[in-house]
Amino acid sequence: MRLLLVEDNGRLADLLVAGLGRRGFSCDHAASLAMASEAIAAQVHDVLIVDRGLPDGDGIAWLRDIRRQGHMQPALVLTARDALEDRVTGLDAGADDYVVKPADVDEIAARIRALMRRPGPRAQTELRFGPLLVDSARRMTLCAGQTIDLSRRETDLLELLLRQAGAVVRRESIESALYSFAEPVTPNAVEATVSRLRRKLEEAGARGMLHTVRGVGYMLREPAA
Repeated sequence: MRLLLVEDNGRLADLLVAGLGRRGFSCDHAASLAMASEAIAAQVHDVLIVDRGLPDGDGIAWLRDIRRQGHMQPALVLTARDALEDRVTGLDAGADDYVVKPADVDEIAARIRALMRRPGPRAQTELRFGPLLVDSARRMTLCAGQTIDLSRRETDLLELLLRQAGAVVRRESIESALYSFAEPVTPNAVEATVSRLRRKLEEAGARGMLHTVRGVGYMLREPAA
């Protein structure tokens, strides 16, 4: 599951990105609304975590604007403002939850999981293809009903491939999805992750589903009969 944290406090952002990472989330960071707009244009995020007061504007106003543009993923507003009027304004602008600083990382992670469990068009928490199922809200991956033990990055890769099952996902798109903006990437990092995922899928019985399109990328296809 990929998150976008919009927070101008560098120390707090570092703590949240690291803490959420340890809890199984991939988290990009934007220190301003301008950076956040670039991030959502370049990458699909499952949940937004948005600070209220940012150097170039109000996070609530930005959230209202992106809702009008069709960005409907769940949003958690993270702010120091505790007044009832502020919470109501945020929820009316399109926020799905509201957390007052200082907030514990475990609480934020639990609220994110709760957002992903909510029914509705915003969040597709279950992805199915053939015998495979990824449940993002419960962080479970199954093959024919049996649990597969995947790392966070392997799960992110499988989710990406499942969302575009039957189509080729370019290597460049995979690299962008698996690694945050500032994270260094070794030349064969994507290939190594694909190799580990393919081995685990085959061990679970999903043989031949993860297919390499040489020089282009990778795709999931239906298992051979």
